[in-house]
Amino acid sequence: MASLGLMRSSALPPRAPARARIALRVLQLGGLLVVLAALPYKQFDLDRFFVPKELVLHATALLASIAVLVGARRLSLARVDQFLAGFLALGVLSAIFAANWWLAGRAVAISLSGAACFWAARAVSRAGLGRRLVALLAVAAVVGAITALLQAYGVRTEYVSLNRAPGGTFGNRNFMAHLGVIAAPALVLVALTAPSRPSFARWSAGIGLVAAALFLSRSRAAWLALIACALLALPLGIMALRGAGAGLRWSRAFLLAVAAAAGIGAALVLPNTLDWTSDSPYLDTAKSVVNYKGGSGRGRLVQYGNTLRMATHHPLLGVGPGNWPVVYPKFASRGDPSLTSDGMTANPWPSSDWMTFLSERGLVAFVLLGLALVSLVADGLRGLGSERAPEDRLTAAALLGTIVVLLVVGSFDAVLLLPVNALIAWSLLGALSPAGRERAAVELPAGRRLGAVLIVLAIGAVAIGRSVAQSSAMGVFSGSSRASVMEAASTLDPGSYRIHARLAAAYVRGGSCTRARPHARAARALFPNASEPRSLLAACGTK
Repeated sequence: MASLGLMRSSALPPRAPARARIALRVLQLGGLLVVLAALPYKQFDLDRFFVPKELVLHATALLASIAVLVGARRLSLARVDQFLAGFLALGVLSAIFAANWWLAGRAVAISLSGAACFWAARAVSRAGLGRRLVALLAVAAVVGAITALLQAYGVRTEYVSLNRAPGGTFGNRNFMAHLGVIAAPALVLVALTAPSRPSFARWSAGIGLVAAALFLSRSRAAWLALIACALLALPLGIMALRGAGAGLRWSRAFLLAVAAAAGIGAALVLPNTLDWTSDSPYLDTAKSVVNYKGGSGRGRLVQYGNTLRMATHHPLLGVGPGNWPVVYPKFASRGDPSLTSDGMTANPWPSSDWMTFLSERGLVAFVLLGLALVSLVADGLRGLGSERAPEDRLTAAALLGTIVVLLVVGSFDAVLLLPVNALIAWSLLGALSPAGRERAAVELPAGRRLGAVLIVLAIGAVAIGRSVAQSSAMGVFSGSSRASVMEAASTLDPGSYRIHARLAAAYVRGGSCTRARPHARAARALFPNASEPRSLLAACGTK
């Protein structure tokens, strides 16, 4: 079994550069913290989960990038790096012309930090530490599943959302399930290559926990992605497990399937506190997993059609990162379920990563992102070659499985748009991908290297500062109902529609239109199609 070990020793490889070891530790810690980070301010719905996780993402990306850049003499660029850099550049350009700069900056920062984690993870992998990073990111997914299971079985805390249980520290059961299924190929990889029976048993238990949480989540996108990944697993498994030790690995694969089935069985029979409206919720979800004739499936089709129409009106740069909810109401059809009664979208993004990137950043950026994923697929297929070591073939299979999962879940929900997946999914792609064929190189003499570090520091500081200000504003706003305190919150976070609208409404109720108008106008500028700011201004005799 020694030949199967990904982690033969607890010590790091002695020849790994110090900067790679530091980047590894930063990404490992960030992977755990981004899952656990949450705030108790219930007035801010999902933002109380997103904002602290964005803070962890940006801090992780900044520290890991600095660790990689310091001491680097040369940056080797493969096709995937070039395509991804082009996608990011167009996203920044699109943000300049966006209607809501606050949302645009926030969305661009998530993309930049996600890409930074990808590149840092690639550097860690090239230093021989990639599999250690994969193992810790798989642990992070297990931790996320545990938080959801604790909620499902009665643990109550201010840091979970009761409305979208069992979401655990993600605030939404779908987001928890997305991470679980994204990390599933990595979990299988580290279990198949565990160096000992006790280690294999622990990974099997982790797979059982994730399977139980996925089952309880009733997330159709996650279930579909798991099915697609399973269908891909057999041919990839045959390619990856040929050669020495294949029999042992296949026996382990069978035991992992048993562990997953045991987790699902336990979730099915153990009584939980989830309040489903159906008598057979899990069977109903299984029956409707590909239903697009009614319910949310039909709503997605309507939304996709209107989003495509919006994209055709803004083909070059899109409507701006993060600006889909600002512009979409203009293109919504009558009875569109994506809209609420106040003229705003029910969610801040479409029910698809790919629709989001197409409509917000334009066709060219969308194609570049697609080409980046195609480049990773090509790298994965090359990694399955017969000349590769068995461990490398398994790693390539895990990379391909992860991409398939991302393609599926990203077709039905927001995934890479969110901070947890921006950190963990992109880091997994970087850690699992083999070194691509070098297409270009950038020399980094001392002066250029210092300039790159300063640019990264500046971008990271702005992103971190914005997240800190948002977190502080939520704390200030939630701590008091006094207008003076809420004014301080609006100063900390001038891009918060919620704070401006609540302040304006409070002033209108108090008969102070002089103070209400600036906040109502600020809210209207952020979301021009929302009805509440217009109503508040009308109450003060202002258009």
